[in-house]
Amino acid sequence: MVAEFIRLGWTVSGCCRNAHAVEQLRAEYGGSHFFQQTDVTKESDVLTFCEQVISKYGPPDLLLNNAAIVNKNAPLWEVSAEEFSEVMDVNIKGTAAMIRHLVPAMLTRGNGVVVNFSSGWGRSTSPEVAPYCATKWAIEGLSQAMSQETSGKVAVVALNPGIIDTEMLRSCFGEGAEGFPDAEDWAKRAVPVLIKLGAKDNGKALSIG
Repeated sequence: MVAEFIRLGWTVSGCCRNAHAVEQLRAEYGGSHFFQQTDVTKESDVLTFCEQVISKYGPPDLLLNNAAIVNKNAPLWEVSAEEFSEVMDVNIKGTAAMIRHLVPAMLTRGNGVVVNFSSGWGRSTSPEVAPYCATKWAIEGLSQAMSQETSGKVAVVALNPGIIDTEMLRSCFGEGAEGFPDAEDWAKRAVPVLIKLGAKDNGKALSIG
């Protein structure tokens, strides 16, 4: 998505845990864009990142909460407490942390859109990914409740991005992931949809197939 947003003239701020990936983004898209190594499970990391974003650019017009991990395929009772907690911490608490530190400034300004990435597994279920399903169902509920709290002053959307050939999908589907669109192709279809979201979309549960 970074490349596609920039191609369309947007200024992008982003974060991830992988330091090498951050350095690659800085090298390729430095200048007016901002990338920071951030662990969304650490409140202090998220606070630092969000403060820098607001200081440099002001409140975001579009906040994309897409950080997520999936458990290794296993029945729920075989998923360790540690792995279960990590999935919850990234997928739910990480999303909430970003909202906590960016949305107040968006509300003060009086506009903006928050897109919380859900999943087909946030509206249906499959075996051996129960923790992941639980988090994405939670994202759907969190988004609906938040949309009522903002009353559309900031629009809140839950987005099912569809099935994309990513490292995370390969951990679930193995070689079967190759039959789905890759992230670059998906972004070319998705970003034009994302940039058109507005107050009219508050509370919607959307999908990009």
